[in-house]
Amino acid sequence: MKVTVSGYYGFGNTGDEAIALAITRELKHRGHRPLLLSNTPDETAQTYGCESAPRMKPAGVLRALARSGTVLSGGGGLLQDKTSARTLTYYLGVIRLARLLGKRVVIFNQSIGPLSPEGGRKVASALRGIRVIVRDRGSLDTLQSLGITGELGGDPALLLHPSSGLTRQPERVIIAPRGDVTDATERLKTVTARLQALGRRVVALSFMPDHDDAAARSLGADEVLSTRDPQVALDAIAASGFVIGVRLHAVILAAAAGVPFVGVAYDPKVQGFCADAGAPFHPTALDAQEVCHQAYTRTAPDWNAVAEMKDRAEDSFTRALKN
Repeated sequence: MKVTVSGYYGFGNTGDEAIALAITRELKHRGHRPLLLSNTPDETAQTYGCESAPRMKPAGVLRALARSGTVLSGGGGLLQDKTSARTLTYYLGVIRLARLLGKRVVIFNQSIGPLSPEGGRKVASALRGIRVIVRDRGSLDTLQSLGITGELGGDPALLLHPSSGLTRQPERVIIAPRGDVTDATERLKTVTARLQALGRRVVALSFMPDHDDAAARSLGADEVLSTRDPQVALDAIAASGFVIGVRLHAVILAAAAGVPFVGVAYDPKVQGFCADAGAPFHPTALDAQEVCHQAYTRTAPDWNAVAEMKDRAEDSFTRALKN
């Protein structure tokens, strides 16, 4: 079966590309043919070895949906209007078009919200009568407030595996900032200096080079790694002893690799993931001393909870694809 996937793909965001990599691998493993809607369809098709269509060309989107048996909206944090109302309008438009074409539509491992009252009404209207699978319990609560029944899944990137032969360096700490969360970046400079004084080697990992490189370079880290390749990011994390993530997929890939982590919750989705994983999280006005202590002692999440999240992520494909 051909499966069209609607998400934030082809924009150079390593986190969303990690989702794309995981979804395409799993769909192929199950005998399906993925088709990703992308901002850079030629590059996406070559990178993931699948079909791709231009996400902003109506004719291309229509053809992709018409040729598919199932449409997955997600993963990621697509159904929100914090970024802009146009973002929400786009993703709901794809959902409505797929339904008009008689396709089976599944909201797939998304985080829902933040939503304005008007955005909430639009989401509630568009999602009635379709299967909704979300990646965190906070999104289940949001759906309940909208009168929508949801199911708990897990972020597909949890199913990714590091390359073989990596050697973990316990003294290595990854910090993944976000360029537009400046209050966290300022405090992470103090965290970096304190960890270095304690003998830790700090690597600043830029998940979205166009947006995060300046923040990563400003930390004063021993090394700066800027990449759009999710496997490169995952392998860097897997070879470290601890991860401090403002970027959501820094902590998700840490969980996938079995590396302890702490989240900086600039958005409810970071707090939601860390809470479900039994991992510590902090506001953007973080306490540098506490974060340093957690990094130095390698405070671990609840690995049983992480294993359950991985199981739910895998099972969500079965639920989404069965007739």
